[in-house]
Amino acid sequence: MVDKLRELCMINGASGDERRVRGFIERNIKADEIFTDNLGNLIVFKKGKRSPKNKIMFAAHMDEVGFMITDVTEDGFLRFDAVGGVDPSVALGRSFVLESGAFGVVGTKAVHQQSPDERKKIPDFGEMYLDIGAYSREQAEKLAPRGSYAYFDADFFTFGDGFVKGKAIDDRAGCLVMMEMINGEPEYDAWYAFTVQEEIGTRGAKAAAFTVAPDIAFVLETTTACDIAGVSGAKAVCRLGEGAVVSYMDRGTVYDRELYSLAFSTAEQNGIPVQTKTLVAGGNDSGAIHVSRGGVRTCAVSVPCRYLHSPSCVIKMSDFYAVKSLAEQMLIAAAEL
Repeated sequence: MVDKLRELCMINGASGDERRVRGFIERNIKADEIFTDNLGNLIVFKKGKRSPKNKIMFAAHMDEVGFMITDVTEDGFLRFDAVGGVDPSVALGRSFVLESGAFGVVGTKAVHQQSPDERKKIPDFGEMYLDIGAYSREQAEKLAPRGSYAYFDADFFTFGDGFVKGKAIDDRAGCLVMMEMINGEPEYDAWYAFTVQEEIGTRGAKAAAFTVAPDIAFVLETTTACDIAGVSGAKAVCRLGEGAVVSYMDRGTVYDRELYSLAFSTAEQNGIPVQTKTLVAGGNDSGAIHVSRGGVRTCAVSVPCRYLHSPSCVIKMSDFYAVKSLAEQMLIAAAEL
């Protein structure tokens, strides 16, 4: 399973540029109905052994955070901005790969040329540049025209006791869970929405939910874990190694109370480790899905992830397996609600 996750995460696909991810998923699933909508969502129907009382949809987003080239200087340096919520601190000094396949390094004014005040703060994206080794605007524009994408040039590896590091684990982990469900032998029919543009405002999910019109939706995600040195108690939010995270509320959604309780009882009955958040924070595709059409009963099940929206997202594979197991069991549990 780690190798499958590596394959998905190493594909570049920021918001609005998900076509390579979509193509990989479509080539590697076997379903009864597959189509791509006008926004780029991949909508999939998988027939199970039985038809549920309720129409059920699972959703996970294909896009990752990334960068877009906004300008090219006379001497061949690139100006850029973030696509999605990226802290400037995780970009400075990093190597990037362009949509064209060229590589570059992010820099800023040398420290000995900075004022005392400048040295006290991290520069924002407008004060950085991407150095691709070009000598002129014409040379640089051939490799990186305005509006083209750039991505973290990040490796993927395992370490410690079952930990995994890589870019785009948010939310290729959720996509992989859905791929495994589709390629398995599900107990019930279900729809699966591999959505686009989550990182810039859950735009794909809005269209997908309107098209599918589910009664119940399960959003499979990653969520911020702050269980690191110097953070204790509720500020840790959730913890790696303690299982799937089922949310009761975030900045975009108050989750269906019955589904929230059902997730915990289902996890207990099946011996699946589960936890909840200790802070109200973040958001995901649920924010768009739960208010679609006449409303959709929604539940989010997430893999806890450290260092989200960086080239070094970290999860523990035991939590991934817990999310996979809980998603499979929730399809059964919610079918007759």
